[in-house]
Amino acid sequence: MNQAGGTSEGGGDFLTALRSRAASRARTLVFPEGLEPRVHQALVRVEREGLFDAVLLGPPDQVRAGVGASGVDPERFRVLDPGEPERVNRAFELLRARREGKGDGEAKLLGMARDPLMQAGLMVGLGEVDGSVAGCVRTTSDVVRAGLVCVGLAGGIRTLSSSFYMVFDALHPRGPAVLTFTDAGVVPRPTSDQLAEIAAAAVDARARVVGDEPRVAFLSYSTKGSADGETVATVREGFEHFRRLMPHVIADGELQGDSALTEEIALRKAPGSPVAGRANVLVFPDLGAANISYKLVQHLGGAMALGPILQGFARPFNDLSRGADVDDIVAVACITALMAD
Repeated sequence: MNQAGGTSEGGGDFLTALRSRAASRARTLVFPEGLEPRVHQALVRVEREGLFDAVLLGPPDQVRAGVGASGVDPERFRVLDPGEPERVNRAFELLRARREGKGDGEAKLLGMARDPLMQAGLMVGLGEVDGSVAGCVRTTSDVVRAGLVCVGLAGGIRTLSSSFYMVFDALHPRGPAVLTFTDAGVVPRPTSDQLAEIAAAAVDARARVVGDEPRVAFLSYSTKGSADGETVATVREGFEHFRRLMPHVIADGELQGDSALTEEIALRKAPGSPVAGRANVLVFPDLGAANISYKLVQHLGGAMALGPILQGFARPFNDLSRGADVDDIVAVACITALMAD
């Protein structure tokens, strides 16, 4: 994986700026996968750069031994035992209240209460920490479920979604750049209304994470009527809905990928487009297209893929790819700290 950097406007090192901005926030994040060696290694940089305070969940002796073996003072970070009876009982009562009417039996609720991911979610939901980062070991569906149960959606949000931040370094043909790919992790076949809501959530998140002006392209296999079909119609309708939601944001659709990203081609295929080949937020028509695209861009195009960053929770509760490396963990944690603003 290429450790890339840069802002979408071509100046500075995005990853360095990301860490600096996160350090200035003085946030506290919980890591429910407290036994994971990659998390321990990430804490080396966290401690060295003072990025945020961390809480680790797991058997305390094992967690501290792992943290110490990575070269970090294990007393530097708070460690909580998810099996401690008082913590389990507290989580059980909170979950029983939240799941009232769902038909969960006591055994199921008790299993959820013992789950470090659920305990982390409750800590975030109650405001005891500023956010959570998981997914080195657990699946995206596990993380999403814990977030929905324990954190819940923000007011006015109906669609939980996600974005990947694709980071290119200065040696890449695009130059230093950060592109938002959405939704590559949650909604399999979004409706037109959901596409618009996903785009709006991605715009809001990018403003916090990258801090530049979003330019949104609704992607399709058609550019401005060059083809028709059911998915093309959904993308067109999604774009029109988005224009009503966020009329002040630069956006266009439907566009093929080359029209969204290459100005010379956009001038031929979509003359007069306000995006004109300069898109930095790419809204994909479905999960399959988005997920395949981000992995191709990561593994063939040399981009660093940060995410899936979950959009729509009341408080930050973020996911990692199970293939995440230490740099990924640090970067996603810093993004989580910024989303807590």
